[in-house]
Amino acid sequence: MILKHSKQRDAIKGFLMTRKDHPTADVVYSHVRKEFPNISLGTVYRNLTLLSDIGEILRIRVGDGIDHFDATVEPHYHFVCTKCNGVSDLNLDSLNQINEFADASFDGHIAGHVTYFYGTCPDCTKKTLS
Repeated sequence: MILKHSKQRDAIKGFLMTRKDHPTADVVYSHVRKEFPNISLGTVYRNLTLLSDIGEILRIRVGDGIDHFDATVEPHYHFVCTKCNGVSDLNLDSLNQINEFADASFDGHIAGHVTYFYGTCPDCTKKTLS
């Protein structure tokens, strides 16, 4: 597929490449709008869908009904907080390291080439203990 060059699409992908927290379309829109004040939320959604469809980014669905986006397309692990629905990359040498990160029990499943682990993130754990 040959795509017409788009500065807006480049800005969307560039923004995602700077993030490891897997932002939603609304977060991407808020950021890209600073550079392109006239961009619509619909344009952001269409470009995110296109980038996902052609494999340049990942669309992450973690069960909260909101799509999150990731510029890292190589197989890797994600941790999803069941309290705040935050999504973060996990750089694991072994699956035993998940216990160190989650500091609690967790559940996991494989979706495509990405593995998801669910539990409570360190920030939510601290809030619960406070």
